[in-house]
Amino acid sequence: MSTISLLTVVLLALMVIVGGRQGWSAFWSLLLNFCCLFFAIVLVSWGLSPLWITLLAGILILAQTIWLGVSDGFIAKQAFWSSLIVFIVLFALVTFVEYVAKVPGFGVEDTDALEGMSLSIGVSYPQIAVMVAALCSLGAIAEAAISVAAGMATLLDDGKLTAGQSLFHAGMQIGRQIIGTALNTLFFGFFGGFLALFIWFAGLGYSFLTVINDKVFVNEIIIVLVSFVGVLLTVPVTAWLVSGHQRPSQ
Repeated sequence: MSTISLLTVVLLALMVIVGGRQGWSAFWSLLLNFCCLFFAIVLVSWGLSPLWITLLAGILILAQTIWLGVSDGFIAKQAFWSSLIVFIVLFALVTFVEYVAKVPGFGVEDTDALEGMSLSIGVSYPQIAVMVAALCSLGAIAEAAISVAAGMATLLDDGKLTAGQSLFHAGMQIGRQIIGTALNTLFFGFFGGFLALFIWFAGLGYSFLTVINDKVFVNEIIIVLVSFVGVLLTVPVTAWLVSGHQRPSQ
């Protein structure tokens, strides 16, 4: 058994032990999302527009992540619609930002890896940059939406709203509690994935100005900042949607 196979089995076992039936559904959601991303890449390689593929793949991934990961239909519905709204807004935002930043493609640091390879593959690098940034934000958006929707649903079920407190403001209060953790998760994920390049920068004596103007670095920063914006937008959008719908009787 290979290392990856062993880790997959361990992951599945832990998800079932801890999450039960919902953990099993979440595992299948993970596999389906992987397949969705794989076919998205294949379709782009066949010449289809990366922008349209991004929209389609984003919707499918959000649907699979939320509907297979949440057992409560009310929470799943509100989380999905809020995530979809935020995703479309972020898609428009990242398209504009990538156009203004003009950093798609490869940096100087990629020269050795690309030596001898052809870059004329018939794919728009700016559109690929939009695809990467938009899809990378999906996990953070879905997580924030589910957390806020679940917290608000719990308040409704337990009747713990204080006198004079609206459900929307209660949702915003819940969102404020998770924002710090979500942003730190995104930051450390970026730092861990970028650690090798940071060591490269330090070893070659890059100045601070050189680093912050490096194409590869700026691309990564755009992805992180877009994810930050996604989390911050998800909180009020989810609070607004949940507060505007009646919770079905349990």
